[in-house]
Amino acid sequence: MKTTFTIAALGLASVLSFGASAAQLVTNDQVAQQNLQSVGTISVSGIDAAPSDIRQQLSDKADQQGATSYRVIEAHNDGNYHATAELYK
Repeated sequence: MKTTFTIAALGLASVLSFGASAAQLVTNDQVAQQNLQSVGTISVSGIDAAPSDIRQQLSDKADQQGATSYRVIEAHNDGNYHATAELYK
């Protein structure tokens, strides 16, 4: 349940704008529709963060890797959070 909540919260947080050059959070459907090409994975972890903060960390890390988009493939938050995302160009 916490994983589902975390993923849902990350998706909801994607509505917020974090800058024009920030990598975009995408869904499985968007990956297929836009024919995005996978370029690797990233992960973030830490202690007690809001879903919007986790999303921002993923976006920043995706930007550093030169990705334009990312898709959360695993996330949990039980006091210590961890999220993994696949990167796309």
